Amino acid sequence: MQVYADNAATTKISAHALQAMMPCFEIYYGNPSSLHTVGQEAKEVLEQARETVAKCLGCQPREIYFTSGGSEADNQAIRSAAFYGARKGKKHIISTAFEHHAVLHTLNALEKEGFEVTLLDVKEGHNITAQQVKDAIREDTCLVTCMYANNEIGSVLPIAQIGAVCKEAGVPFHTDAVQAVGHLQIDVKEQNIDMLSLSGHKFHGPKGVGALYVRRGIPLVNVIEGGAQERGKRGGTENLPAIVGMAAALEDACANMDANNAKVIALRDKLIAGISQIPHCDLNGDRANRLPGNVSFCFEGIEGESLLLLLDAQGISASSGSACTSGSLDPSHVLLAIGRVHDVAHGSLRLSLCHENTEEEIDHILTVVPQVVELLRNMSPVWRDLQTGKREYIL
Repeated sequence: MQVYADNAATTKISAHALQAMMPCFEIYYGNPSSLHTVGQEAKEVLEQARETVAKCLGCQPREIYFTSGGSEADNQAIRSAAFYGARKGKKHIISTAFEHHAVLHTLNALEKEGFEVTLLDVKEGHNITAQQVKDAIREDTCLVTCMYANNEIGSVLPIAQIGAVCKEAGVPFHTDAVQAVGHLQIDVKEQNIDMLSLSGHKFHGPKGVGALYVRRGIPLVNVIEGGAQERGKRGGTENLPAIVGMAAALEDACANMDANNAKVIALRDKLIAGISQIPHCDLNGDRANRLPGNVSFCFEGIEGESLLLLLDAQGISASSGSACTSGSLDPSHVLLAIGRVHDVAHGSLRLSLCHENTEEEIDHILTVVPQVVELLRNMSPVWRDLQTGKREYIL
């Protein structure tokens, strides 16, 4: 049996998205910036996609800018707030210790340019609170950027409360919502979100396309210079087929969210309950506020890379954390941030589900994972030391 349980890394493109994309290759193939009829027909399709994305987020179409994905959108949002903040003498940014590297690396670069960054602690409950944000805001704070939901451990942050704190303080609020859009109900106006990043391939759209929501009145700086596309804020001819596919996938995801989530949460909870029976393991992430499809565990006495390879041999596609760092030998910064020690963080497993997963697939995972963990522990000198008392158990 083949089981794909790595939907947090990427999802299979939906038939709905593919069907929507095809006319863009065959009929609406013009450049949306061209003034002739073929180009203007393409522009009309582009703007229809913009309206669809805006409707799903609760904003106006003119507040949506199409990008190449979540990483570009994160970079533009953060660098824009930093640039305009610095012009007012404000060079302090607040974020969290378990952000995606698209955010953390951008913040690292800004630190080298003289900005001060406060990373909020996430050890308590594997999450943050709005009070932490409120306590960290200063007179010179130019931006709060907190992910909507963590890509590795599934914690869903209190975004509406954080947004309210930022609005009261007059500080722009950006959220990397790449893992949340299409899976959680979002209304940027009600949640006081000023900027939001999303990526199409996380909700069964195509890869290489995303969007940045920017509340009207928030100024942007260009990350990609070029023509006048995207109202002059993102140069480059729009990738119309991908944009249309993303919009169609998002519309479909939002329309079926309640039914899909009910199924996925039931599968997730069964998986969590089953894996929890394995001795000396622990669930990562906020137990109450977590993504519908996220299951993240640490196992003591094993290496995550070996676990993934043996699961793959049994037909199970999984991850030990973010796909963006899968080649790294270092333990996940997310797991270290929530307080896992190095030895335990190395033995992590992330299973991320979608509505296409089945009960039979969950049963297969629950049969294979305990067997593989036992096999690896029987070969592990660390596990032998734990059993003989030379080391103390942590989990």
